[in-house]
Amino acid sequence: MPLDAKPPQDEAAPALSNFVVPSYAPLGPNRLVVVLKWAKIVVFTLFAVALVLGLWGHSRWTHATNARLAALETATAPVKARPERYDEAELASLPFVVRRYFSKVLNPNQPIVRGLYIEQTGTMNRGTLAEQWEPFTARQRVATQRPGFVWDASLGTAGGLTVRVVDAYVAGVGSLQPSVIGLFDVGGIEGSGDIARGELIRYFAESVWYPTALLPSQGVQWKAVDAQTADATLTDGPITVTLRFAFNDTGLVERISSNERSALVDGVMVPMPWEVRPSRYETHSGMLVPSVAEVAWLAPTGRMPYWRGKLEKLDYDMPR
Repeated sequence: MPLDAKPPQDEAAPALSNFVVPSYAPLGPNRLVVVLKWAKIVVFTLFAVALVLGLWGHSRWTHATNARLAALETATAPVKARPERYDEAELASLPFVVRRYFSKVLNPNQPIVRGLYIEQTGTMNRGTLAEQWEPFTARQRVATQRPGFVWDASLGTAGGLTVRVVDAYVAGVGSLQPSVIGLFDVGGIEGSGDIARGELIRYFAESVWYPTALLPSQGVQWKAVDAQTADATLTDGPITVTLRFAFNDTGLVERISSNERSALVDGVMVPMPWEVRPSRYETHSGMLVPSVAEVAWLAPTGRMPYWRGKLEKLDYDMPR
């Protein structure tokens, strides 16, 4: 057989197409597949937008809060030198119920608190006609050399959004600003009038967490009301406030009240009696302080609690 001859072929080689599985894809795109595809795109887009807005809001809020903290730090320089330690001799002229309180919550030679950092958890009532309690976490810086604080809270809502709230008293100026995710401010007020007075009252009432700030050497004046009650007065710049402290049978503060504070109602400051009820005293840095508190407005329609919180951390700045 010639070398270039081809071997005989009995049958033709099978075509490649004979081994290909026929396609059953529809002539047009499957509607369900298209819907799912676009649903994924929409979800991803919404997630990306929410993430960007959240990061933007957090950055904006952090910047504004840090500015307040820096102003608080600047304002804390003492106007005049004050004692750095508690001396029982300064209690001699105080009402008995007040002397008993200090003897109970302070140790001899207790360092004077210059400032502190607080972390809190709890619930806040955002309802007006009906109670609407929602969880919050907060951090707070307090300065005592000149009274001041910055309270930065994060409040969860039923709709899943986060509301940020800053409450502050810095260099004689009070402020209250809520904001949705830290990006969209809602109302708010700032100034040196009623809002400043209200924030100084808050600082003064919270002094049970830093009780050396209630001593006469720190500028507080005490006056007896009865065997279980005394009024305390504090002046900062042009603002003077007086609170009533009620003590229990063991000598600890059980109620603090004021008729000088105003509530923010529909953007207007409305005078309304106000009270704080501290409880569950614990020892921190040598001082006996409450770890739980409830705050309420005493409206004409009845008592309206709006804040219930627990102190998770107390970090004091005081002389060694």
